[in-house]
Amino acid sequence: MINLMKRKGIILAGGNGTRLSPLTISVSKQLLPVYDKPLIYYPLSTLILCGIKEILIITKESDLELFKKLFDDGSHLGIEISYEIQNKPRGIAEAFIIGEKFLNNYPCALILGDNLFYGYKLTTQIKKAGLREKGGTIFLYPVNDRERYGIASLDSKGLIKKIEEKPKKANPSLAVTGLYLYDETVVERAKKISPSARGELEISCINNSYLKDGILFAENLGRGMAWLDTGTFDSLDNASSFVRAIESRQGLKIGCPEEAAWRMGFINDNQLKEISENANTNDYFSYLRSLLINY
Repeated sequence: MINLMKRKGIILAGGNGTRLSPLTISVSKQLLPVYDKPLIYYPLSTLILCGIKEILIITKESDLELFKKLFDDGSHLGIEISYEIQNKPRGIAEAFIIGEKFLNNYPCALILGDNLFYGYKLTTQIKKAGLREKGGTIFLYPVNDRERYGIASLDSKGLIKKIEEKPKKANPSLAVTGLYLYDETVVERAKKISPSARGELEISCINNSYLKDGILFAENLGRGMAWLDTGTFDSLDNASSFVRAIESRQGLKIGCPEEAAWRMGFINDNQLKEISENANTNDYFSYLRSLLINY
């Protein structure tokens, strides 16, 4: 058995974000604000809360320095952040080829930089799935707009029968979310993929490779969970409204990597205090200081 702390994490933060143009003409989609923090804070926090300490951010060359300015090498969070370039959107599956040296035959978790996950025992469910030594795991979520996603069909035992891209009919409509766990064979699988009609290495080909070998597993993120794909203006706005509602009601923050690192023991009280005191005085950093008092 393995655990997530032995996995490496990849955040795919490339692409042109054309559906969000003109917002994305001069800045990466993953750096756009979702309420009170950059979008990429949310997937990064998810990986940290799962215990992953080695993380690769894949982005465009034009955005690289912006991400480095935001995170540097990650040492202030007690993690190691590396960077690689994907200059053209050649598909999600290319992330494994780009990240081959980083992965170094380790199993991994891949999360899309524009996806937000939230829910009670979410990380517990991810960690449990991470105990699988062989195969791949996809995370499913019920949706109404199935025409936007890859949709998984399950048999009576909850095992995956097939995955269809943007089907016209599906009942229930269980979308494949932007979070994936794969074993160390994923790089070689990615190398065997041929580009699709749109010229991309599709993640669905990776999943179907595992499915063909009988080692693709599904985790259903049902009620009590939230998955927000922020690829459109409406979904980006909905994500901000969701985060604002939860944070305002509970007085707790969603997608706060400093808090996540502190709660995981990656940084101690003094390090969290230093982060909060070295930054500008605003609600975000006041919140970090309050953690040391209230928790």
